Formats: sequence, C-alpha cells, structure tokens
Amino acid sequence: MPNTVDTASTPPEGDPNYLVGLDLRGRRVVVVGGGTVAQRRLGLLVAAGADVHVISRAVTPAVEGMGTAGQITVELRAYADGDLDDAWYAMACTDEPETNAAVVAEATAKRVFCVRADIARDGTAVTPATARYDGLSLGVLAGGAHRRSAAVRNGLLEALQSGVVTDDSEPVTPGVALVGGGPGDPDLITVRGRRLLARADLVVADRLAPPELLAELGPHVEVIDAAKIPYGRSMAQEAINLALVEGFKAGKFVVRLKGGDPYVFGRGYEELEACTEAGIPVTVVPGVTSPISVPGAAGIPVTHRGVTHEFVVVSGHVAPEHPDSLVDWSALAKLRGTIVLMMAVERIDKFAAALLAGGRPGDTPAAVIQEGTLRTQRVVRADLATVADRVKDEGIRPPAIIVIGPTAGFGLD
Repeated sequence: MPNTVDTASTPPEGDPNYLVGLDLRGRRVVVVGGGTVAQRRLGLLVAAGADVHVISRAVTPAVEGMGTAGQITVELRAYADGDLDDAWYAMACTDEPETNAAVVAEATAKRVFCVRADIARDGTAVTPATARYDGLSLGVLAGGAHRRSAAVRNGLLEALQSGVVTDDSEPVTPGVALVGGGPGDPDLITVRGRRLLARADLVVADRLAPPELLAELGPHVEVIDAAKIPYGRSMAQEAINLALVEGFKAGKFVVRLKGGDPYVFGRGYEELEACTEAGIPVTVVPGVTSPISVPGAAGIPVTHRGVTHEFVVVSGHVAPEHPDSLVDWSALAKLRGTIVLMMAVERIDKFAAALLAGGRPGDTPAAVIQEGTLRTQRVVRADLATVADRVKDEGIRPPAIIVIGPTAGFGLD
C-alpha cells in the first residue's frame, strides 16, 4: 500500500506548540492568582496593552501597586466558574492545582487559550522565554525545558546587542548618535549604546570611553581620537563638532562615544546643537554616569535613608575663587548630604578649604575613588580636613571621583 501520509505537514517530534504572536490590545485577559508567578507575567501583558483582570484571594504588594495605579484590575476573592466570560486569553497561576485545573477546564470549554503555570503541559498554551529588542519580540520554546529556552533567549539577545547578529540587512541611515559609554567597565554601557556602536561607520571617542569597546569594532570602522587629557592637550570642541558633521556629510553613521553620560559635564548638548544646526538627525543615548556608579562600585551609596536627603554633583574644573566658577561654595558647605566632586583631584585642596570655610565639619567622611569600576580601581579613605593631603600622599591621578558626606564612610571592612 502506498504511503498516504503527508510527511511535509507532519509535525516533528518534540515541542507540539505553535509559536504565535497575539494582539491583546484592549482585549480582556484574566489572570487567576496574584502571587509572584502571576506578578512575573503581568508586566508583559500590560506592556502589550491588554485589559488585564486579576482574580486572587491575596496578591503581592507589586500586584496591588499595579492595581492601585490603574494598570490592571484586581478582585480579592476566590476563582469562580464564569470568570473567563468574554476573555481572549487566560492564565492559571495559583498554588492550588485543583483551581488551576478548573480554570483550564473553563477556558477549554469556552475555546479560550489558557496557560497553566504549575503544569504547563496541561494547559492549552505555554509562555515562551521572551525578550524585547529595538522593536523585535523574541520568543523561544523548548518543549517545557524552561532553562534551555531561557539560555537560548539570552544568547540571542546578547548576540543582537553586541552586533554579532544583525537584525537589519539594510544600510544604516546616516546620522549621529551621542552615546554614553558608562564609567569605564565596558559591560556598563547600555544595551542601546552597544547596539548603535556595533553599527557605526565612524566613531569619535573620548579618552574616558571604555577602550575595550573600540576593540570590538570591525576593521572598516574609522576611529577618531577626541581625547581630552586632563590639564594637557585636547582636541578643540569645534574640531569634534566638525568631525561629526563631516562624517554625516560623507554618508556615514557616526557614533560619538563618551565616558559616563553625554550630558553630565560631557559637552553633549554642544554637540547636539552643532549637529542640529547642520540639519543632522541625532540620537541621544544616556549613559551610566560616574558620580553615582563609581561610588556604588566602591560600596558607597550617594544616598541612604535616614542619613542623607540630597546629593549634589559638582564640576571641579575651575577653582572656587575663579571668576568663571558658577558654584556657591558657601551654600554648598551648609548642606548635610553627599557632595560628589568630578574633575577635582588637582584642586582638592582648594575645594576642601572652601567647604571648611563655609562651615562643613572637618571630620566629615571623604572617599576618593580612582579608575572606578575598572580592575585598577583604588579607594582612599579620609575626612574633609585630611583628604587633600591623602590625595597627594597616595599619588591619586585622574580619572577619580571624590565623595564627601556621611555615606563616604560606608563600605568599610
């Protein structure tokens, strides 16, 4: 007898699920259960625009907060037959197997696809390992092997973020991106910043931009060194602006890679203005800024409940008595919170003296972090009265962050 089975349409053995994207905008979705399992799923449903209704005897504080904020509706009661009326999609997420089974039974009777969180194979739908990336939705199923699907999802996402896998075969439209590279550790650049860097034709890089990121660039990428060595040679800002404009005019996608955040003492807005005046489209990618992240990497929080109610970030590129100084040092000295000084190593004696003269106590803790987040990070402890001498004695050089205030004493062994 001839083989009459259509092998082309026979599904392969293994995962029987059909991966599909659901348009849930404005459509009723019922989630039975309000614990941590449900909580993990609610964010994506809300982001998809679903009309989400949670039914549970009790909910986590996070779920309660989503209800209070109007993102979802919450009914604090037991599940009852009929709760899936008018639903397009359902999830059974309780810790009661009999309740989850009842939810699936009602959903099946009403032809509503339903996820059963405790026993996935007994539901009529499963939730894939998902991720969002620049307009893409990634979903991976592995026949119920959740760790495997999550690992593959993470690998795909990392490949897209790093540029190993490209999501667009079309040439990048010429333009300029101002990208904050973070405090130094290359892993601390944002996902979007790394993606745009991987697509650059021309990179104009600061000295404080993580150099390891430049090593990842393809051989066709031109790199312009826009290094500003503190208190030494520098490339004029006008020349940097011109490099961005000329790169665009040459049909290139230009990334201006800066340390930290482009707008935190980084002259990023000057570069934005130059590009805008030339009619160039600009994308600004914020970065992890060093006055917060570098102390954090050294175990020093810039705020702490019951200790500080404010923190101030101050540029130290001009001395307190300099006519160009815009800082009210006497007012700054009267604050009780955290002061973070950037670009202040060479003038720390002047800044410390100004704060002491303004009334800040000499025993206020101080910490100096050199090359923060890097393997070569150094932390020097002192107080306001001795910090200038400690900086000199320890040979501290830029880049370094100086933290003054009660939390500067945190992180001690």
